[in-house]
Order: sequence, then structure tokens, then C-alpha cells
Amino acid sequence: MSSNASPIILAFSGGLDTSFCVPWLKETYDRPVVTATVDTGGLDIEAAEALAERSRELGAVEHVLIEARDAFFDEVLKHLIMGNVRRGQLYPLCVGAERGIQARFLAEIAGERGAATVAHGCTAAGNDQVRFEVILKTLAPELEVLAPVRDHAWAREDQVAYLAERGLSAPAKGSAYSINRGLWGVTIGGTETLTSTQSIPESAWVLSANAYSDPQPPETLSLQFTRGVPTAVNGETGSPVQLIEQLEHIGSRFGIGRGIHLGDTIIGTKGRVAFEAPAADILLTAHRELEKLTLSAIQQRVKEPLGLTYGDLIHEGKQLDPACRDIEALLT
Repeated sequence: MSSNASPIILAFSGGLDTSFCVPWLKETYDRPVVTATVDTGGLDIEAAEALAERSRELGAVEHVLIEARDAFFDEVLKHLIMGNVRRGQLYPLCVGAERGIQARFLAEIAGERGAATVAHGCTAAGNDQVRFEVILKTLAPELEVLAPVRDHAWAREDQVAYLAERGLSAPAKGSAYSINRGLWGVTIGGTETLTSTQSIPESAWVLSANAYSDPQPPETLSLQFTRGVPTAVNGETGSPVQLIEQLEHIGSRFGIGRGIHLGDTIIGTKGRVAFEAPAADILLTAHRELEKLTLSAIQQRVKEPLGLTYGDLIHEGKQLDPACRDIEALLT
């Protein structure tokens, strides 16, 4: 299959940016578009079916769903827990850490379909553009990478209008807020997070809306870790993915793990984003306190800066760097 006729493989979340990309890529390049969703968490059966339907409505010739939650935990999340990693002493890398896994599967899908081109819906202001492209260019340097929203400076309102002109709807929440969700939590960006003065409205929270106006009765949790990996909640064993999803459901009702992170982006600007990470907050806090009991003072001091360095490397999309394997070996 020639590159001119081969499909464009689009990383697809179903949000406004990637929804816009489907018809835009089809019309601009006159090539079929295959949407690919790599499930690194936060996607139930109903949501997965809605994504596939959304892809068809937008005109994609095929939609591919890859199950990657276990791979995400084994390759990244367990080391974030072991390293007690929080960026800026607050944000538990709840979205972004999975981009390397997603980029890897995107490259694999392209190879399986003989595609010479992959695309993403990242903007010029965020970190994800760098993460995707560092990983893709490392693993598959022969692939052409398209970033329509970034490279053509499409504003959100213009994307909504573009879809409307073609009789296509914009995502209900996505037109006002940029929402990313994964196994480790949710990030929410909107006009309020472009400045440093206010929070997002209560209705914009995804997991914990109205948690504070609808207080829950107190609840006590017992967590079990085996060599740094969560293995049981309240005495009930389960896979790490199952336990994380269980803790997200429990913690979100209390508004645990809700916050706004202000930090430095990969491209050198200041960035601000709302986040909800109930499972991450519960597990990181419990694991940190458990380590105070099980590690010596010097072990804790040696581990702490390496955890911060590891978090920086993951945040910057550099998880293929050999230094990550070295730090993971020490944490393990």
C-alpha cells in the first residue's frame, strides 16, 4: 500500500480536538482515517461503545480499541507508587504518564496496517505534543506525525463551528473544557485554568462534582502492599488495576485527590490544570507512611530525590531513557 493511499492512524479520545481531526484529516489529505483508542483507564464498556460509534459518525473507516491498563500499571504506575511521585509535591501525574504506552501502541497499529502517518490532537500549549512525538520518533522514526490542532492553530470555538458546518456535533462537555481521563485520574482544563485566580465550577468536576455539598458518612480503609504493589483493599485481594478502580470509586465520593496543579510545562511555560486523582492520592499517602515504618532513614533519603527525578522523566516523555530503567531497578 503506498503512503498516499494508506490510512492515517489517529490517536482518538472522542474529545473536541480529536473529533475535529477526523473530518479535517479526511478532507485535507483525501485519505482514510483509522481512529485508535489505547485504554489506559477510565473507559467502561458503555464509554468504549460510545467512542466506536462517535468514530463512525465522524467518518473514520475503522476504530481500534487496545486494552493497555495492565501494561500501564506494570511499566509505569507501580514505579510512581514505589517512588511516591507527586509533581510539585501535589500532582500525582494522573494524566500524561500514559502517553508513552499510548504512543507505542499507536506505532504498532500503524505498522500492522501499513500506515506511514499517525496523528494526534494535541495543542501547542500542552505537554502531550512533546510526549507523543518523543516516543514516536524514538520507536518509529520513519512515521510522519501530524498535529492539526497545534500546527494550524485551531481554536476550540473554530473546531466546534467546523464540525457544525458538516452536520457533526461537538462533545457536550468538551466544547468548554478539555478533559483527559486515565487509570490514575482526570485532568480538566478550561478558561479558569488559564489564569491563577480561580477554580473551575463545581459542575465541571468529572469524578467528584458535589462531593462537598453531599457529605458521606466516614469510612475506614485497610490497604495492603506487597513489595510496593497494592494487593488488597479491606482484606479483599485483586489485581492492581481492579484495586485502583475500586479506590477511585470510593475516594471520589469524598472529594479526595481533587486539586489544581500549577507547574512548569515541558516547553518552558507555566501551566495550570484542575485534577481529580482519588486512587492515586489514597495509595501514595498510604505507601509513603508505610515506608516510614519499613525503610531506614538513609534509604528514605536516597529514594526521595530519585523518585522526583523519575517523575520528571516520565512527565517529559523520556521513559525510554536508560536512566528510568536504573531508577526502576533501585525502587524495585
